[in-house]
Amino acid sequence: MIRTMNTTPFPLPSVPVARPSGGAHRRLLVGVATCLACLGAPCVGAEPDGRAIDRLPVRGLHLSGPGKGEVAALVGFIRGPLSQAGVNTLVLEFGYRFDYQSRPEFADPSAPGKAEVREILTACRENGIELIPQINCLGHQSWAKRNDRLLQKHPEFDETPGKYPDNEGIYCRSYCPRHPEVHAVLFDLIDELAVACEAKAFHVGLDEVFILADPDCPRCRGEDPAVLFADEVGRLHAHLKEIGCRTWLWGDRFLDGSATGLGKWEASENGTQGSMDRVPKDLVVCDWHYNNAPETARLFAEKGFDVVSCPWRKPDVALAQLKELQGLRAGHDPAVAAHALGMLQTTWCGPSRFAGALGDLKPGEPVSGNSGSESANCFLTLFDAIRENP
Repeated sequence: MIRTMNTTPFPLPSVPVARPSGGAHRRLLVGVATCLACLGAPCVGAEPDGRAIDRLPVRGLHLSGPGKGEVAALVGFIRGPLSQAGVNTLVLEFGYRFDYQSRPEFADPSAPGKAEVREILTACRENGIELIPQINCLGHQSWAKRNDRLLQKHPEFDETPGKYPDNEGIYCRSYCPRHPEVHAVLFDLIDELAVACEAKAFHVGLDEVFILADPDCPRCRGEDPAVLFADEVGRLHAHLKEIGCRTWLWGDRFLDGSATGLGKWEASENGTQGSMDRVPKDLVVCDWHYNNAPETARLFAEKGFDVVSCPWRKPDVALAQLKELQGLRAGHDPAVAAHALGMLQTTWCGPSRFAGALGDLKPGEPVSGNSGSESANCFLTLFDAIRENP
């Protein structure tokens, strides 16, 4: 799963991707232009165009959390294009980009606080959109040379303290799931963000955890990575259940990278795959695949997990994932059908960049070879298809 930075384990497409030019696509582009023109001022969101779309329970979009100065524009974007497209679930990856008060070391006046989140929440509720906040747990505690704020403020939580200077030679750092104090801090942040969003669900990330059971960690060395990972999922799940939130998480660490041929990014090659049978079943697994559409949603559904399929920037992959979900929902096994919840378009950029990319798309013209434009094009293709064949 690729973040907002430039490094990527996946090759970038070098040729334009075709985009449908139907009326629904054009109408949504008009809505985007109108929303961008109003510079974030409140606007009235049109009802989703076309056929009824209530048969796919989750029609979602994942965005990086907004900066404080982006909130007004995001509110307008929610009321306009997202409502018009038929989005009913918005996952906002705030992470530590929130003005936390429960832990003073995480306060950030330049980030959105309770008042700004209230504006976002109000816009979501008025347009039938569930707001799901996200903090990355366990992995993704650094990027390039920079540690994220959890390890900046609490370097003692690092799974590999003193190793990998400047993060050289690793993808992302992890916190130690067995550190005796890490969860007290993490749960305070989760609780504060969940309350601000009045959340009924919370996304805890947990993708691409490559550093776990490090041989130099005094608490984790020699442990089974599957047990460590399952314990952390269970710990997060138990806390979120206690505060009235359902746990959402990425699904890659549950999949066997070697057995499935999916490799170490979209699946696990470091021993966490055995955790799937050790975790609670009432999770929502966000099953992301970006280059192909393996039928892993069926695997999760048959295992008893609710599952949401997650494309990024290849429309053909998104449409294949949608077809699989719709096939599961229309199948003869009612239990499996009930577990196939829907789609979550990922973007790996913030709301301003994504909205700008949507506004720059023009029917019939090639798509720019960048993740913002490609994810915007994929989003439009996917939601056109959802409206046409709910």
